[in-house]
Amino acid sequence: MPDATVSSETIRPDEAAHFGALAKDWWDPAGSSAMLHRLNPVRLGFIREAIDLHWGGDIESVRPLAGKSALDVGCGAGLLCEPLARLGAQVTGVDAAAENIAVASAHAAGSGLEIDYRAGELGTLGLGQFDLVTCLEVIEHVSDKQRLVDELARHLAPGGLMVLSTPNRTAKSRLLLVQGAETLGMVPKGTHHWDDFIAPDDLAVLAANAGLEMHSPRGIAFTPMQGLHLSDDMSLNYIAAVTRPA
Repeated sequence: MPDATVSSETIRPDEAAHFGALAKDWWDPAGSSAMLHRLNPVRLGFIREAIDLHWGGDIESVRPLAGKSALDVGCGAGLLCEPLARLGAQVTGVDAAAENIAVASAHAAGSGLEIDYRAGELGTLGLGQFDLVTCLEVIEHVSDKQRLVDELARHLAPGGLMVLSTPNRTAKSRLLLVQGAETLGMVPKGTHHWDDFIAPDDLAVLAANAGLEMHSPRGIAFTPMQGLHLSDDMSLNYIAAVTRPA
């Protein structure tokens, strides 16, 4: 399930409306975003490891992003923004759905976190560059994928780190993430369109076209014993660190 939307110009209007309608339930771990709540710790584990490897900081530090800025694109109601803020970053979250931004802002305030939330088109907000840029479970909802990656690259500061995640375009993902998950009510109907899923090699090409290098991705797999976990199996979903070559 996605973290939400990117912009009225890059995402289909009906998708923006779809995710905006889910805003009120975003923080309910048993609600329509339950799958995101299960996925979030796995993604955060990857992000923390990528941060430590990229900047060579203290792996024991609870605030490895202190003094750094972070941008989460397609932030939804802030499920990733809040942990990034607790890791020490000055966080900005962008989403196309104003409903999501309203919920995100209210939740952050209630949690005592200062997060700059913006609704609208990333390319028109004048946000500048960030040390860390994240865009998780978003690109599969965007009509112009190269344009999105180009915008993400434009907002990445020199020496910065980007993290992308998305479902893979495989027969298994069609069966389990689209047909199975929606039929069983694990994600709301209409959340995923398999034709828009993107394979790791194709995402790497999009990154290269934007002047970036995508490093070896990790799979996000599911088993009954382990639940969702990082894996070498990328047939359902994958996550990758992206940097600008020196």
